[in-house]
Amino acid sequence: MILKSFWNYILAKQNILYKSVLIFSSSLLILYLFPIGGQFKYEFQKGRAWQYPSYYAPFDFSILKSEDEVKVDKEEALRLLKPYLRSDLKIKEAVYDRYQEEFIRFFPSSGNTIVFDSVFRFGEKLLHKIYKNGVLPPNYMHRGNDSILLIQDNIEIALSIEDLFKPDFLSNILSNWFEGSNYEDYLEVFNDFFFELITPNVSIDSIFYQNTINETLQNISLSRGIVEAGDLIITEGEVVDEIHLEVLNSLLREFSMQENDDQSNIWILFGYSILILLIFYLLLLFLQKYRFSIYENNRKLTFIFFNIVFVVLVTTLLIGYNTSLVFAAPLCILPLVIKAFFDARLGLFTHVLTVLLIGFIVPNSFEFIFLQIVAGIVTIQSIDQLYYRANLFISVGQIVLVYLISYIAFIIIQEGTFLKIDPITIGLFLLNGLLMLFVQPLIYIYEKVFGLVSDVSLLELSDTNSKLLKELSDQAPGTFHHSLQVANLAEAAANEIGANTLLVRVGALYHDIGKLKQPKYFSENQVASDSPHNILKPLKSAKIIIDHVSEGIVIANKNKLPNRVIDFIRTHHGTSTVYYFYKKQLELNPKTTNIELFKYPGPKPFSKETAILMIADSVEAASKSLNNPNIEQLSSFIEKIVAGKIQEQQLNSSNITLAEIETIKKVLLRKLINVYQLRIEYPE
Repeated sequence: MILKSFWNYILAKQNILYKSVLIFSSSLLILYLFPIGGQFKYEFQKGRAWQYPSYYAPFDFSILKSEDEVKVDKEEALRLLKPYLRSDLKIKEAVYDRYQEEFIRFFPSSGNTIVFDSVFRFGEKLLHKIYKNGVLPPNYMHRGNDSILLIQDNIEIALSIEDLFKPDFLSNILSNWFEGSNYEDYLEVFNDFFFELITPNVSIDSIFYQNTINETLQNISLSRGIVEAGDLIITEGEVVDEIHLEVLNSLLREFSMQENDDQSNIWILFGYSILILLIFYLLLLFLQKYRFSIYENNRKLTFIFFNIVFVVLVTTLLIGYNTSLVFAAPLCILPLVIKAFFDARLGLFTHVLTVLLIGFIVPNSFEFIFLQIVAGIVTIQSIDQLYYRANLFISVGQIVLVYLISYIAFIIIQEGTFLKIDPITIGLFLLNGLLMLFVQPLIYIYEKVFGLVSDVSLLELSDTNSKLLKELSDQAPGTFHHSLQVANLAEAAANEIGANTLLVRVGALYHDIGKLKQPKYFSENQVASDSPHNILKPLKSAKIIIDHVSEGIVIANKNKLPNRVIDFIRTHHGTSTVYYFYKKQLELNPKTTNIELFKYPGPKPFSKETAILMIADSVEAASKSLNNPNIEQLSSFIEKIVAGKIQEQQLNSSNITLAEIETIKKVLLRKLINVYQLRIEYPE
């Protein structure tokens, strides 16, 4: 009994339990992604005044060099570094052996051994001069310091690169050596002989040289001074200049690298947890107050939370790899996606909360939050119809432009000039824009995974050549024509009051598909003057008429229409009464008639879009009974239809206002005037 009561309690509170689990699991994931190191509690930027009390160094720390300074130091160290070359003595010995073996091929003995020996020894001297320090490879391009270190037999010898023989200049060098000697007649022969004989035996020792480079770069100091504990860093009201910025950035880095004890880490996690839970609580509070249908739908709620966690994850990974890549994170995909499935206001609210979360972990959080919120506002106010490719490019272009303008403005404030704009950061913003173009395939994936509907899918459903609408056109042409007329009226009204025009149009096209079941029982499809209802009892006729709603839902589910479209089928008659057959039943038996049997099951319209469809459907259907009306009659007719819906309280559950209803009536009157081709009668 106790277990059963507990289980019933769990079932009754399952929505609250699910939301609690969703919040805590999302918070834990984000908490896991956040850094646990100490955080510097002051915000600062170059060019802005220090708005806090005068600040003294809390501990000793080194002043870090800027990236440009470190780069210059590295370049200078590499410039002064002597390259390591290695001489291969085995090659030298092999060349000497070949000289002895092949000398006679170029200098055949003519019987004069004295001359032969003299030329041989002269050639040996030349060979010794060539291989004194070693021979470089042909076309050798020397980089770095001209002073080198040559390794011979594991002995390090300091030389100049000019002390090594270059085979590319063999002819010129031999000419200089032979000039003024007694062997000038042998120059060409020795030139040919040495051209074949000489083999390079000196090369860069890549491994040894690279190790030396690495060691040299590691020994470069990244700091250029020390600030001792208690030293004044900056006074209150003082402008943060380049020197202050370097000191504060060094202190900020020291804070982030400090390892806290376990107790401190627990308190840091606790602080983060409070802030993250507060963010998610604000989101739920907004949904409960202004988007209750989403708040009650766990699938949609999960979708929103998933996107927030996903954006935080991507941004955290980029920052962990390289902090400058934060500008490449396409955060504005979040409001684009939320706007595509829900509405602009929710998209902006979600974006702002997500940016506040990420602001905990990014450098220069004020600049980051400003850039992202401004870009988010532009995203929400940009063109709505993202299913048009051109509109997506225009929207992304506007977002990137705002990023660039804001970034340049910050650079001017911080540096006093726009000449220090970083082209790499500009490139990151452009990359950000390119990544945002993937929002359309992302929307398609979300539709399949979460079962949601975007305007892209609605646009596909609005095609009158689709299978279901084609079937409606063939089997119930009158209903199809009625649906088209209602779609045109509803779309015009929705556009006038700022509702979702595409959703209204699609809902109108499919709202009467239930009439496919028995099309001949609906007046718009009847060809003969005799109605099949004439042989039926009023209660049976009313049931057939009412059942087109439930039949429509069955057909819609069978054809996998989205729930947002099925909502129009459910609500387009609300809980209104099939008054014609109810009146006939009263005439037959006024005492035993139950009006509930002649009412549609509902529910009533619960959004502006479904309310618009109910009004447009009622006005269009009833207008068929008018015979050559004038403008006054049409106006009175529309007033009567809408007043009836208001009196029946059919529109009470929707968030439509009386002012918007008045606008809808004017739009419907204007459209029906065009349908009946009426003209205003001018006084004579």
